Amino acid sequence: MKKTVLITGATSGIGEATAKAFAAAGDNIIITGRRVDRLLALKAELVATYGVEVCVAAFDIREEASCVAAVEGLPEEFRRVDVLVNNAGLASGLEHLNEGCADDWNAMIDTNIKGLLYISKAVANLMVESGIKGHIVNIGSIAGTQVYENGNVYCATKHAVHALSQGMRIDFLRNGIRVTEIRPGMVETEFSIVRFHGDKQRADGVYAGLKPLTGEDVAEAIVWATSQPDHVHINEIVLTPTAQADSFYNVRNK
Repeated sequence: MKKTVLITGATSGIGEATAKAFAAAGDNIIITGRRVDRLLALKAELVATYGVEVCVAAFDIREEASCVAAVEGLPEEFRRVDVLVNNAGLASGLEHLNEGCADDWNAMIDTNIKGLLYISKAVANLMVESGIKGHIVNIGSIAGTQVYENGNVYCATKHAVHALSQGMRIDFLRNGIRVTEIRPGMVETEFSIVRFHGDKQRADGVYAGLKPLTGEDVAEAIVWATSQPDHVHINEIVLTPTAQADSFYNVRNK
């Protein structure tokens, strides 16, 4: 059955790959993010390649009023949201706590936690009001259960996503809304470039000597989790590169 899928942070990486994966399955897509030019380019590609209907909603997920307005302003044909993919998130900075930057902390907390809450509430209300047995997918991280040196605030935000995913699963049980957390390890996207404030050389070093996951790998897991029969629920999926065991252990080619 054709679904309508809303994806946050669809301008790059996992979000962009997820939009393409759902479109390839024939689903209609709502793509969101702040970079309008990228959203419009992605819409054109999805329409031309897959022939699906695509809605663009450009807004800042860190602003509650913008999230509410974006959802309330969806065209009627896109108001039945079957799947919400909470992908928007970032890491900013990698320092010991006493050397951290409050601007970095606020960016992570406002996006990874508060933004997820704002958009989830708005979309979940649509699902509940219309009686849709929808599906919410939260992109967490293996950092949501393991804290590593210098990861303090980022790890804290992903611990919050882990807890919120469990809480949402309980809260929406009576509504038949499924909640899945996808928890990847190393994924080569713009993640590290953003974390290191545009220092590509330092970002490339994160993945040196091993083959990381791609956005497409994670997107495949998302589509699979949301394609199960009604009586099957995937609570969480943890996926890492073969060369990475967890947040602490990996092997790299010399």
